[in-house]
Amino acid sequence: MSTAVRRSLLAGLRWTSLRLRLVVVFALVALTAAVSASGIAYWLNREAVLTRTQDAALGDFRQEMQTRAASLPPRPSKEDLQTAAVQMASSSPGYSVLLIDERDPGKPIVGNSDLDTFTRSNVPPSLQKQVSKKQPVKAGNKYEYHLFWQRTSIRGTPYLVAGTKIIGGGPTGYMLKSLDQERQDLSSLAWSLGIATALALVGSALLAQAAATTVLRPVQRLGDAARKLGEGKLDTRLVVSGTDELADLSRTFNKTAGSLEKKVADMSAREEASRRFVADMSHELRTPLTAITAVAEVLEEEADSLDPMIAPAVHLVVSETRRLNDLVENLMEVTRFDAGTARLVLDDVDVADQVTACIDARAWLDAVDLDAERGMMVRLDPRRLDVILANLIGNALKHGGSPVRVSVRIEGEELVIEVRDHGPGIPEDVLPHVFDRFYKASASRPRSEGSGLGLSIAMENAHIHNGDITARNSPDGDGAIFVLRLPRDAEALGRDTEDHDAPIPDHQEDDPT
Repeated sequence: MSTAVRRSLLAGLRWTSLRLRLVVVFALVALTAAVSASGIAYWLNREAVLTRTQDAALGDFRQEMQTRAASLPPRPSKEDLQTAAVQMASSSPGYSVLLIDERDPGKPIVGNSDLDTFTRSNVPPSLQKQVSKKQPVKAGNKYEYHLFWQRTSIRGTPYLVAGTKIIGGGPTGYMLKSLDQERQDLSSLAWSLGIATALALVGSALLAQAAATTVLRPVQRLGDAARKLGEGKLDTRLVVSGTDELADLSRTFNKTAGSLEKKVADMSAREEASRRFVADMSHELRTPLTAITAVAEVLEEEADSLDPMIAPAVHLVVSETRRLNDLVENLMEVTRFDAGTARLVLDDVDVADQVTACIDARAWLDAVDLDAERGMMVRLDPRRLDVILANLIGNALKHGGSPVRVSVRIEGEELVIEVRDHGPGIPEDVLPHVFDRFYKASASRPRSEGSGLGLSIAMENAHIHNGDITARNSPDGDGAIFVLRLPRDAEALGRDTEDHDAPIPDHQEDDPT
């Protein structure tokens, strides 16, 4: 899976996650509001229904107790109680009546309207106790007995049970009222409220989806524009409409992108001018340097016949002329890399022969131990490999310590060349900068034999092969180790980087510093 596809999928997941969070928040708010409203509505309706039914039943029962039960003879018979109970129940359909009295002490008689439905065992003991309890008569209470009621359940059916006693002597009456119809009505109400809550939840989810789309569409456009800007498309702009916060954010993005584009354009122009200046300067210096180099070589040949006082100056001029010539060549090479005009000239190379030739050409055979088997064939640019090796080995000899060991091996599809010295190693604060241009470890010695470009050029030559160079200190503290990794076949890369319109001529092979 390509990087672009992975980035797109991750962006889509983030976008979906934000949308999901918005929908969930909307749904939770709507669910909380709907459940709260439904709960309050159900509770209010339940209390209203039960209170209305309860008040009506208790009012009828009180009235019947005052008119019928109170009119019974002082010592009623069972038939009297039975008849009164039936009359009381028939006068107000929907509940049963139970009357209890005593003809003789300890011998209660009972009359009820429906023996199968309502008996004394159906009356909760606590209610019987409250009904039979005589209340103290005082200023705030004029009656000895009161009407008490209680909601109970008999065989799974809800009922209202109430009772009272005739003041001044008379029967005790109990009433049983079924609340099953009210329960069914409240169940229907609960179902209706549940359906309404579910519909509200679905509606809120749809509303949240629409709101999320409205909010996230400009956010998604802003994210796409930011990714394009990060990919280098600095002319990316957003179409701004409206006056809300997202519109302000889009305007800020456009201003930032415009400022960034201008700054990058200015920096690119300055960089291009600097690169062209270096290239032109290096190119223009080659002609006088050629003449100076020729004169210096003649002076060097005649140095032994010159005045001993003049000979050191001649040698210094010759040395500095060569150093200047190397610096100019290195600057031109760096300019090619910066301009993207450097190209590979590929050939099949025996790595052992190439490394041996590099060492022999610079007379380093006595100072370098080579560990390389013949027959390791790779396809790369031999001139650039020579430049890399010359810089790495020369750096090890100059700043490290003998012996310098060069090991060559093949790891899979990679050529690995390791250059190790036995010097003091590289200071930890210098290690991250060894491949920087013009970097020198000692700031007190800005003028030395090297130009500070050698390792930088070696790294650029490795990169053009799609390779890399790493530097580290030996684990035992004995010297530094540079490791070059190049692909065994740079053919495809060589075709990609080849440029026949290079404005800067390819430089001649020389001894890099």
